[in-house]
Amino acid sequence: MPAGDVQHSLAGVWRLMTGRADGLKLLDITADGFWNSFRAILLALPPLALGWVSYAGELAATGYGERPALVFRLFLAEMGAWLLPLVILALLARHIGLAQRFVPYVVASNWASVIFAWAMLPAVLMRLMMPEAGLAEMVSIFVFFLSLFFSWRMTVVVIDRGAAIGTAFFFAMLMGAITLLIWLQEMLGLVPDY
Repeated sequence: MPAGDVQHSLAGVWRLMTGRADGLKLLDITADGFWNSFRAILLALPPLALGWVSYAGELAATGYGERPALVFRLFLAEMGAWLLPLVILALLARHIGLAQRFVPYVVASNWASVIFAWAMLPAVLMRLMMPEAGLAEMVSIFVFFLSLFFSWRMTVVVIDRGAAIGTAFFFAMLMGAITLLIWLQEMLGLVPDY
């Protein structure tokens, strides 16, 4: 995918996150654009992988397995939590009256995930370099809630059904993703028994 297309997509998502509906014009919401938006996973992988390496190190230190296998299991859990909610939404979109908004939402959501993954990088680096400081956790929590806010704004704008329906949809997708992530982590043996 050309760098210019990536730049347009990220700029469009940022505009959506700041409440500007014209950001949709910068996104390719054709069938090709829909499938190309999953290339966002490749752009999000570097910061995500650093986070997995950090967490895998903590798990390995408590006897949960070898670091490479743990990183792979974390990858599976994260990708499942990214993709499975979209598959479920694809199955339900027509029934909940959002069939027309499905493609714009998926495209925007995929590209937004790149921004959120890179926004978490400073906290991941802090956790790797200063694991005992506790500052990384505070930064992670701050970035997490900031990401939730921007994701909510983007969702309300893209869904275009008013704040109440957009908010309900946002929380349904959020709870679905969190539930799937927890289930996948438990299934893959990634939840330590402290």
